Amino acid sequence: MLKILGKASSINVRKVLWTCAEIDLPFELSEYGSGAPHAVDTPEFLALNPNGMVPVIQDEGVTLWESNTICRYLATRHRRVDLLPQEAMPRAQVEKWMDWQATELNNAWRYAFMATVRQSAAHKDPDAIALSVREWNRHMAMMAQRLQQTQAFVNGEQFSLADIVLGLSLNRWRSAPIAHAYLPALDAYFQRLSQRPGFLKYGANGIA
Repeated sequence: MLKILGKASSINVRKVLWTCAEIDLPFELSEYGSGAPHAVDTPEFLALNPNGMVPVIQDEGVTLWESNTICRYLATRHRRVDLLPQEAMPRAQVEKWMDWQATELNNAWRYAFMATVRQSAAHKDPDAIALSVREWNRHMAMMAQRLQQTQAFVNGEQFSLADIVLGLSLNRWRSAPIAHAYLPALDAYFQRLSQRPGFLKYGANGIA
């Protein structure tokens, strides 16, 4: 059985859990991370992932880390071409949005999220918070523009892995105590995602 190491409250772990739900894939979750039974800074865990971060999976005796990579692996291994197409260009279109989430979008929200949600003592600069909020809203507006075009999901009519990583990002944006841009396309998208049991359990579950 697939083994997942990580906190169930972690946004990156929830990407993997939601992917498993879409595939109907059984798994065993072992809690690792802050406040969990197991720490990530132990030699045992660092031997699995030298970054000391979750999630990590173990499947058929092989270890893999990086949440978006894990999601791609699971979809490919279980031949879910609806979630991640096999052909080069359709697959790249899905992966484009996944990579955008991991690089551009994540970098935009990080300072504001750490300041307003995590209440980090290292993130108290009001100018940096304001800039991060503006950039967060700007990137969400880019996502909204795409959804206005598709009137469905990020990559078109078909739900894909891109919607898993961006759906969780949308939930984080909606939950954060910041000034939100008025983006009705994102509200409609949230409602479409809320029809999926995996999103209700691992996305819109009251955890940012």
